[in-house]
Amino acid sequence: MIRTVDVLVVGAGPAGLAAAAGVAAAGVGRVEVLEREASAGGVPLHCARPGFGADPRGRALDGPAYARRAVRAALRAGAAVRTGVSATGWAGPLTLEVTAPTGPERIRARAVVLATGARERPRSARLVPGTRPAGVLTTGELQRTVARFGARRALPGRRAVVVGGGPVARAAVRTLREAGVAVAAVVTELPGAASLAGATVPVLTGTVVTELFGRGRPTGIAVRGADGRTGLLRCDTVVFTGDWIPDHELVRSRGLPLAAGTRGPVTDAAFRTAGEGVFAVGNLLHGGEPALRAAAEGRAVAGAVLARLAGAPWPAGGVPVAAAGSLRWVAPGLLGAGAVPLLVRPERGLVRPVLTVRQDGVVLRSERLRGAVAPWRSVRLDGRWTEGVDPSGGPVVVDAGE
Repeated sequence: MIRTVDVLVVGAGPAGLAAAAGVAAAGVGRVEVLEREASAGGVPLHCARPGFGADPRGRALDGPAYARRAVRAALRAGAAVRTGVSATGWAGPLTLEVTAPTGPERIRARAVVLATGARERPRSARLVPGTRPAGVLTTGELQRTVARFGARRALPGRRAVVVGGGPVARAAVRTLREAGVAVAAVVTELPGAASLAGATVPVLTGTVVTELFGRGRPTGIAVRGADGRTGLLRCDTVVFTGDWIPDHELVRSRGLPLAAGTRGPVTDAAFRTAGEGVFAVGNLLHGGEPALRAAAEGRAVAGAVLARLAGAPWPAGGVPVAAAGSLRWVAPGLLGAGAVPLLVRPERGLVRPVLTVRQDGVVLRSERLRGAVAPWRSVRLDGRWTEGVDPSGGPVVVDAGE
C-alpha cells in the first residue's frame, strides 16, 4: 500500500512529538508520526523521576507525565501518532518503507523529519571480552525492564556494578536501588568523578573494565586503573551507561553524510540534511541531551519544515564546522549566512576553558568560559560566536584549551 502525507515524522520522542505539534498546529495537512515502540513518548516514559519541567501549575513533572503531555500536545494539534510501526528503509528520496501491524506500507511525504534518537552502546560494542551471561544491561534496558515489571520484581540480581559516569550513571544507581539491588561500585574512565553516584557508593575513577566473568549470570568484572593496577569486582549484574550512538540506520541507508564527532547526520542551523526535504532533530544529532533540549529542537524545526512546504529553496552546501582540541563535537555541522548559536561538547572535563573560533586561520572569537564544563553535557554558544563567518570561506574550526 502506498500512502501520501504532507509531513512524516519518524520517532515519537520529545523531539519528534514537538516537531509534529508545531507543524500540525499550522494546519498544513496530514502530519503523521511513526513510533516503533508500543507507546509514544520516548525515553522519558521510563524515567520515573522529576527533572522534566513543570506543569502549568508549577508542579514538577516526572518522565512519564512529561511524555503523556507531549503526546497529548501532538494529538491536539492535529498530528496522527502511530505506534508499533517501524520505518525500515527508503523507496525514494521522500518515500519510506514501513512495517506496520497491518502489513508493509510505503509512505510518501513532502517533508520527512528524522527524530529517531540515540542508544547506549551495549557491552559487545564496547569490545569488553567475556561470555554472554544474563544480567548485562544498558541503562535504557534497565529502566524499561523496571518500568514494565515493577521495581521489586524486575531484576533477579542482588549486587551490581555500574559502568560509566555522569547523570546517566547516577540514574542507573537510583533505579537499581529502587529495584532492591545493591550497587557495589561505579566504574568510570573519567577523572575526578567521585560525587557522581553519591557518597554511599564507591566510585573508581580513571578505571576501565577489561573483562566480564560468569556463565548464566555475571560473577564479576576485571578492572584496570590509570596506574596499571588491576582488580576483580564481584557482582551478578552489570549496567553499562552513556557512550551514546545515534539511531542513524535511516540516515546511512539514505546516504546522508555523518558528522565525525557524533555519527549523526550533518545538518545546518535549520536542521536540514544533505537530502532535500529531509530534516533531523534531537538526540539523533547528538546523543545524551536532556529531553527538554531535544523538544526545543523539535519546536525549532517546525518553521523550517513549513518554509519547505511553502516552496522555499533548499540550500546547497554551506561552510563546514569542525571540533578540535579538547572538544568532541560541535553542532550544527554547516553554517550559512548570518550568525547562529553553536552547541559544543568537550571530550573530557575542563575548568574555565578557552574556546576559540577560527576560519582560514583567522580568529573570529576567543573567550574563557566561567566555571567547569562536563563531558556529558553540551555548552551553548550564542550567535556572537559565529559573527563574521564568511559563507564563501573555508571550514570553521572550534577548539578548546585550558
